[in-house]
Amino acid sequence: MTGFSIERLEIPPTLDGPGGADFREGVAVRNASEVRAYGTAEVEYSAEELFPNWHDEHAPKVLWVARVDGRIVGRAIHETQLRTAAEVGWLDVDVHPLFEQRGIGRALAETVEQHARGLGESRLLTYVVSSTHSADNTDTDALPERRLVPPTGYGSVPSDNREVRFLLARGYRLEQVERASRLALPADPLGDGGLRQDARAAASAEYDVHLWRGATLERWLGDVALMLTRMSTDAPTAGLDEPEDVWTVERLADHERRENDGPRVTFTAAVEHRATGRLVAFNQLAVPLDTSRPVGQQDTLVLREHRGHRPGTLVKLANLDHLQSEAPGHPSILTWNAEENRFMLRVNEAMGFVPIGYEGAWRLDL
Repeated sequence: MTGFSIERLEIPPTLDGPGGADFREGVAVRNASEVRAYGTAEVEYSAEELFPNWHDEHAPKVLWVARVDGRIVGRAIHETQLRTAAEVGWLDVDVHPLFEQRGIGRALAETVEQHARGLGESRLLTYVVSSTHSADNTDTDALPERRLVPPTGYGSVPSDNREVRFLLARGYRLEQVERASRLALPADPLGDGGLRQDARAAASAEYDVHLWRGATLERWLGDVALMLTRMSTDAPTAGLDEPEDVWTVERLADHERRENDGPRVTFTAAVEHRATGRLVAFNQLAVPLDTSRPVGQQDTLVLREHRGHRPGTLVKLANLDHLQSEAPGHPSILTWNAEENRFMLRVNEAMGFVPIGYEGAWRLDL
C-alpha cells in the first residue's frame, strides 16, 4: 500500500501564480468525490468558481492536502466565522475515490479536529453526502436497509454506509438531513399547478417584486445585508446550533465585488413591502457565464414577520422567469434544503424540482 503525506497549503493570491496548480488539484479531488456521491457531473465546480470564497476575511479558511507520490488525492478544510471563531468551526474532507480506504480521510479529519481544539472551539459541524438515499419518514424497520434518523424526525441516512460509520466512530452525531434537488431547464412557466397565480393573488395587494443582476443597488444594500444575517438565524438548523452570521453593508459590497469578478453572476429577486418600503424576501441564483453549467440556487428567505403571504413563492418564480429570459440555455438549477423545511420543499416540488441526493448534517462536540 502506497503511503501518503499531509501538508497545509497557503491559499494563493491568484490561480495563475505559485500555488494555483495545487489549489486546482484540490478542487479536482472535491469534484471527483462529489460526482461519485451524487452520480452526476452537475455538482462539479471549477476552481475559478470556488476561488473568490477563499479570500473572504469574514469566513477564514485553512486548507490541508494529502499527497501520494506527489499527487494531491485528498483535501480538508476548516472554516470559521470571525465573530464566533472560538465557538464553532466547519469541517470538510474529500478523498479521491481511487484512493479511499487507505486511512487518508481519517488522517485529514484528525488534522482538522486537532486544529479546532487548538483554537479552543467547542464544536465542529460538517455536511456529508450519503450515496443511497431516502427522505421519507416511513418506519425504518420496513426499509431494506437500516436507516439513521436525526432528532428532527425528517429524513434519514443509511446506517451501514461507510461515511456514516466513519462519522459515528469519531463521535459525530447526526442532527439534520438536507435534500439536494434539481430543476430541469427550460421550465414550463405554466406547469406549476397554479402556484404562480396563487402567489400573485396572495401578495399583489401588499408587495412589489424587484429584479437585478450583479451588484445590489445602494438603496437595497442594508435590507439585503439584514436578510443575509437572518439566513443564519431563521433557516432551520436543528441541533447544529449554528451561530448568527452578521452581514454589514460593507461586507455585502465586498462579497459582491469578488463574486461578480468571477465566472458567475448573481441574479436576485426581492420583494418590497409597500407599506414600509423595505425588502422582506429575496432569492438569489448563482448563474455561470458558461451556459453548459447548472445554476446554483443560493439563499431564499422570507422574514418571519411576513410569512404566510407567499412572498417566498413569488421571489422564486420571479427569479426563475428572470433567469430564463436573460440567461437561457442552462441545463438545470440545483438547490439544497433542510428536510424539515417542508414549506420550501413543497414550493420546490410544485415548481418541478426533484431530489437527486441527501446530505447528513453532523456535529462533533469538542
